[in-house]
Amino acid sequence: MPETIPANFRDLFTKKAFANLGTLMPDGRPQVTPVWCDFDGTFVLFNTAKGRQKDRNIRRDPRVSLAIVDPDNAYRYLEVRGRVVEITEQGADADIDKLAKKYLGVDTYPHRRAGEVRLIVKVLPEHFSTMG
Repeated sequence: MPETIPANFRDLFTKKAFANLGTLMPDGRPQVTPVWCDFDGTFVLFNTAKGRQKDRNIRRDPRVSLAIVDPDNAYRYLEVRGRVVEITEQGADADIDKLAKKYLGVDTYPHRRAGEVRLIVKVLPEHFSTMG
């Protein structure tokens, strides 16, 4: 059943807080990657490039977990467990530029590779835990 992110932890999405994204490899082993993240009021969002390991993992198994640690207090965190409900290319280039502004202070994402196709991934929170 979907759950909403507690209001007193939504500030983590306005900070330069990385989310550690956990996905599952084909053999069931966990794979964890730090990602830039956002929250639109319903979904936790992150941006990736098509074909990366996390993209392949979530297309096969949409269950994910994200742990977001407050950069101002390492003992305050939000963990979100949920499932990917949408992967879209629409608006993904503008989204990675918006995230680059938040995390790097630049207008354009500087690590874009030739031929790279960006994706916005929407995660529906199903459970959360917090500390701090």
